[in-house]
Parts: sequence; structure tokens; C-alpha cells
Amino acid sequence: MPGSGAVRDEGPLPFFVSGTLRPGEHNHDRFVRGLDVREQPALLHGGALYDGPGYPFVTDGDGTVRGALITATPQEYDGLLAALDGLETYLGPDDPRNLYERVARDVEVPGAGTVRAWVYLAASAVSRTLGASGPRIPGGDWLGHRPPGSGAPRSTP
Repeated sequence: MPGSGAVRDEGPLPFFVSGTLRPGEHNHDRFVRGLDVREQPALLHGGALYDGPGYPFVTDGDGTVRGALITATPQEYDGLLAALDGLETYLGPDDPRNLYERVARDVEVPGAGTVRAWVYLAASAVSRTLGASGPRIPGGDWLGHRPPGSGAPRSTP
């Protein structure tokens, strides 16, 4: 995946979200709605989107994942980062308990160019399992795969 190195300590970056955190989905309502953020349609090239138990997983791949870029104001950033790390069960770089890894990737914002953003990728064990048996979402679009708001509320993995 271009720009795919797991990068730590890049500072405040926007967040690329592709599933239940997208506008209109239940976790967007729980974690993002009401915050002072900017949201833009965005594309992650060099990825794959898989259907998980009520929510999707992004992995490295040969396709494009459709999502949204969420940019928080400095006043909202730390709280949103902590909330999303908690939701995604990200405990730190390469922690074996991670469900996701938070990595910096280049994301395309149509009409505005490329932006560096945090992307939550399925952690190694999850990625291997999905790559071997999980259903890949055609077209890389969770909202096209599931109507907005139709995902069941996510419990702690």
C-alpha cells in the first residue's frame, strides 16, 4: 500500500473512517456527532474492506476503500483520539491485544488532493483470519454494502 509504513508520533492527524464511524452510522452518533469536526468524503487506495461481526475491517489490499475523513479541532482532538482508540481496541503500537493498529496513511480527498491520516487497520491476527476466510466487501464501501444506520450496535470485541 503506498505510504503504508506504520508511523508513530506523527502528531495530530485527521481520521479516515470506513464503517460504523461514518456519518449516519451508529458509532458516528455515539462518538463524533456534536463535536467540532470537519467531515469530507475520502478514499484509501491500496486497501481492502472485509465484513466483520456487525462492523467492517480494513486491511492492506489491492483495492480502494471508501470512507470519510474526520478532522477535529485542537480542542476536540485528544478526546476524540482516546475515544476512537478505545472503540477500536487499540492499546498501543503492536500490542498483542489490539483488534486494530492505528497507522498513518495517505488518503485521497476527491478534489482536494492527498492528506496524511490515521487509519485503523485490522491487527495482524485479525487480518490473517479475514484474508483467509472473511467476506470481502465488493467496491470497498460499507454504506453501499449495508444501508446507513443498519449496523447493529457494536459490543466490546
